[in-house]
Amino acid sequence: MGAEKIVALTDSRLATNQVTGEFEAKDKRMEKYVKAVQRITSSLKSFTIRQIPRGSNRRVDTLSKLASTCFGHLSKEVLVEVLKERSIDERQVDSLSMARPSWMTPIIDYLQHGILPDDHTEARKERIRTPQFAILGGLLYRKGYTASWLKCIDIESGKKALQEAHAGSAGAHEGARALTSKILRMGLYWPNIHQDATKLNRACVQC
Repeated sequence: MGAEKIVALTDSRLATNQVTGEFEAKDKRMEKYVKAVQRITSSLKSFTIRQIPRGSNRRVDTLSKLASTCFGHLSKEVLVEVLKERSIDERQVDSLSMARPSWMTPIIDYLQHGILPDDHTEARKERIRTPQFAILGGLLYRKGYTASWLKCIDIESGKKALQEAHAGSAGAHEGARALTSKILRMGLYWPNIHQDATKLNRACVQC
């Protein structure tokens, strides 16, 4: 997200010392995690990791215990995200050169090449809309001035994200407004999120 100076706090003495190099990462999986941290932090101006005693970290300690709690007994206000992939697993990232046009295409064309639609009215709309977006690390983001930047995705991917957030492993069958907020907290964006959430909510038999 563009941060250049990071202080990481963890209650794991092992993780802290392995990242700082005081302990050797003998386990192959832990070695991959350490290398992933080193790869990410190498581009930062400064990075510090500190161990926080568990007694001084009660809020996070409570959150960590949710993993052993039955999700069915949780209030809908408690948001739980299930990570299905490890951060050390290699993942295929889609590039901005999409096989088929999407709502992002004219924005990317203008940001990368200064190309505008031939129609004067549409070109004016594009000039007004495009400053809200930026390309970072090869991906298109909607800028946020009081919140985190949101990664832009195509509408089909957005509908899949809505379905997972609504009725997936961490879904709670929220209403359209709560579901829209959940998608934004996940850091995703596409036009008409609320309208798509409303359609999904109305079509859901359980809701």
